[in-house]
Amino acid sequence: MRQIRVYTDTSVFGGVQDEEFRPASEAFFEQVLRGRYLLVISEVTLAELSGAPDNVRQRFLSLPADRIVQAPINEEVERLASAYVAAGILGPARRADALHVAAATVFGADVIVSWNFRHIVNYDRIRQFNGVNSLNGYDELEVRSPLEMRHADEDETI
Repeated sequence: MRQIRVYTDTSVFGGVQDEEFRPASEAFFEQVLRGRYLLVISEVTLAELSGAPDNVRQRFLSLPADRIVQAPINEEVERLASAYVAAGILGPARRADALHVAAATVFGADVIVSWNFRHIVNYDRIRQFNGVNSLNGYDELEVRSPLEMRHADEDETI
């Protein structure tokens, strides 16, 4: 079975310390450990994790290196993030969120997973991100919360 390439932003790692989001976040990371998902992590995620609480950083550090692909923030990612801002999808103050979506798109993630319902996992914004992606020659990007990453063969404890 081909691994699903999942861009994971910082909110999913942070979900391990939130009572509401912990079960789904942990179930998601269990699928990473089982090899179902290959994480795509950008420099933005790594920078945000460096300032996160210890248990959030430890969640990242506990993952095997062979389950993670790092996506650098290069000129192509910067251009696409700028296109999102220019289109008014996100304001300049949300540049990091634009970079998350652009990195996921440029580095071929199958899906971006986030708990950020305001700026990323948002129906209108997803359509707008994909419109800009299409205009710039990129594939559409699936955007989901960790809750939506469940599989039929998983235990129904969440």
